[in-house]
Amino acid sequence: MKERLNKHGVFAGPMTVGEVLETAASIVAERFVDSDLYSNPNKVKEFLKFKLAPYEREVFGVMMLNSQHALIDFEELFFGTVNMASVYPREIVKSVLQNNAAAVILAHNHPSGEAEPSQADKHITQRIQKALALIDVEVLDHIVVGKKSVSFAERGLL
Repeated sequence: MKERLNKHGVFAGPMTVGEVLETAASIVAERFVDSDLYSNPNKVKEFLKFKLAPYEREVFGVMMLNSQHALIDFEELFFGTVNMASVYPREIVKSVLQNNAAAVILAHNHPSGEAEPSQADKHITQRIQKALALIDVEVLDHIVVGKKSVSFAERGLL
């Protein structure tokens, strides 16, 4: 594992697994910023795997994109239990407006590792799409992260 230094430049011990994954996610994000790679589901899955796979509970996040689909921000908005998270479209709309996003990619993890979208996943995606359509923001995809990741767009569910 990679070693780290504290703010004074003194050895602070090896990085934890969580720190390594967060560093990896940051590197992946930097590599894709200011590019159109967020329109490619495989690249989005790679980014989101680093962000969401380590959680032992369900986490729902939103990738905020500008009009060229470059990343503005990724926000983890809702934290749930081992098999569900309560998701509120109103809070997503609020965050999208604060970030001045033109499009979004929704994402959440399934800690079980089984990424097959549930009926609840499909239903909340439709509710969020309807809410964001009112403010002219497009939902490009909804990715469910598990051992393998599933793209709603690739499955024709959007």
